[in-house]
Amino acid sequence: MAREQLPGAGVSLPPAPVVHAALRAATECLAAEVAGPRDSPPDWGEFQWRTARAVAAMLGISGLLATRLRWRGPDGWAEFLAGQHTQIAQRHLRLDALLSEVGACFAGHGIPAQALKGAALCRAGLYRPGERPMADLDLLVAPAHGARAAAALESLGLRESHRTVKHRVFVPSPATPARGFGEHAENDLKVELHERICEALPMRLTEISHLILPQCAAPGLNPYPSRAALLAHLLLHAAADMAIRALRLVQLHDIALLAPRLTPGEWQELAAWAPWWAWPPLALAERYYGPLAPVEALQALGELCPAHLRRACARRALYEVGMPRLWLEAFPGLEWTRTLAEAFLYMRARLVPSAELRAQRARMLQSEPSLATSEWSRLSQGRRIARFLRARPARPWPMYNVRAALAQPD
Repeated sequence: MAREQLPGAGVSLPPAPVVHAALRAATECLAAEVAGPRDSPPDWGEFQWRTARAVAAMLGISGLLATRLRWRGPDGWAEFLAGQHTQIAQRHLRLDALLSEVGACFAGHGIPAQALKGAALCRAGLYRPGERPMADLDLLVAPAHGARAAAALESLGLRESHRTVKHRVFVPSPATPARGFGEHAENDLKVELHERICEALPMRLTEISHLILPQCAAPGLNPYPSRAALLAHLLLHAAADMAIRALRLVQLHDIALLAPRLTPGEWQELAAWAPWWAWPPLALAERYYGPLAPVEALQALGELCPAHLRRACARRALYEVGMPRLWLEAFPGLEWTRTLAEAFLYMRARLVPSAELRAQRARMLQSEPSLATSEWSRLSQGRRIARFLRARPARPWPMYNVRAALAQPD
């Protein structure tokens, strides 16, 4: 995609500290509004309201705000939210149709599969169309069915674009560039095919596939084995995003909707799996939404969490671990390492990136619009380190979204 075609590519911004303050204020204010709507809007100027659009998009909450806010705000704000709600609802219909098509295809080929995270929550009725955005469709199959599942997806007109340690990504052929700022119904529908459920925390793989895969699965789409298994997956995914400072409020909202539905027995089931990573995202969700788990369940999960991680996360707000965070960190997620040796290996990997990470950066530079206008994304590792030692660099993603929000027509 050419630079001049990118939304906001030529927009100038105020000094970085001003942008940082605006992002932080919008993040915390909108998080409070989603959790407990208030009667009157915040007293913001034009730049702050534009930044709020960027924050709503990054946090995945535009659709929720469209239906939950009790106030209208300035001209353009309500229209932006309503437009995003419509786009999310229309995309929901497309994703639901794709999920049905994939489910029927897999059933015909004798392949058991599971729809994961957002798709599972929507199928369970926890969200209405238009409330929860979904960039892609996540599916889990057992490793024994991986090759046939990939062939089935290809028979539906999808092709594999790349692989990560977590999944294989399938995109339409031919793929089209993403449209506009925020959510758009016509953006390509991707499928991420998982054969395992794992996350790097921050580099050690934590896998819970054995908890997610049902013991007896029928061909076609299957639910999670239990609500405890679904919550465990949501918590692990949120923990990994906290570690890389990419958490979205919609992930905490997922947790807030599901957690109160667990029975005492399901909380005991979750704790029995010894999920050392579960307490930080659950505690952060409770910071905004209030009590979500029985006191004894939260205490049990807290005792499983390493003390240094619990202390670090107890002080964190959403902005500090979320997508809108402006400042780059040398070692984000260092608190998630579990030993001094692991911390040393993680810092070394950050300073001297592997060939795999360099290849991933190069691929993302071609596919991610937020990186196309970022000078930082094109620097060599040595120049990044030198730049970092001189000043605090800004992350490309929030800068891109703020520029795009400023460039939006009213």
